Parts: sequence; structure tokens; C-alpha cells
Amino acid sequence: QVQLVESGGGLVQAGGSLRLSCAAEGSGFSFNNMAWYRQAPGKQRELVAMITRSGGTNYADSVKGRFTISRDNAKNTMYLLMNSLKPEDTAVYYCNADVLTIATLRNYWGQGTQVTVSS
Repeated sequence: QVQLVESGGGLVQAGGSLRLSCAAEGSGFSFNNMAWYRQAPGKQRELVAMITRSGGTNYADSVKGRFTISRDNAKNTMYLLMNSLKPEDTAVYYCNADVLTIATLRNYWGQGTQVTVSS
């Protein structure tokens, strides 16, 4: 069983920075595509950024130029560096990954980490 664990959320003032991490617990697997999603109160969950195994990236227009997604395949860990944070970035951020084992390819979610940006 694979478990994704996010960390790095918190409270920050507008214009500040945070770095989120998503680490996997378990063994015998590797990640294909990975992504960060977020969900603000009263809104649908939305894709923030995604990264392929080879490092190709894609970002939501609202975070382009401010957020950077990266990964360390050796550590099965993904990161989201968030700069120039705005109050509208306030949300619960979720890690998502396609996990490949010897026999299966399944999609997993983390439990989420709260990011709050004060004005």
C-alpha cells in the first residue's frame, strides 16, 4: 500500500513563499505523472501543476511564473515552491500521483496540507 504525505503548508503573508513536499511511504513502487491540486472553500478542486517522470511540467495560468514544481525520483518525492503568494492562493493543497508497482498502475491522493495567505 502506498501512502502520500504532504508537508510544508502554513500561514504566510502575501508576497511570501512556501515549499510543499509530497513524500511516499511504502516500497516496491515508482511514480509516473505527479501533480499538485488545490481546493479553496466553496470551490472545486483544481489542478495547480503537474510533472511527468522525465520532468516535463505544466501549470495553471493563475500560478505561472510564481510556482515551480519539481521531483526527486530517487526519493519518490515531489515539491512545489510557491513564491509571491496571494490571498487567492489560500486552499488545501493535495498531492496526486500515478503509482506504478510490478503489477499495477494506480492513482493516489495525499491527505492535503493547508496553505493560508494573509493580506
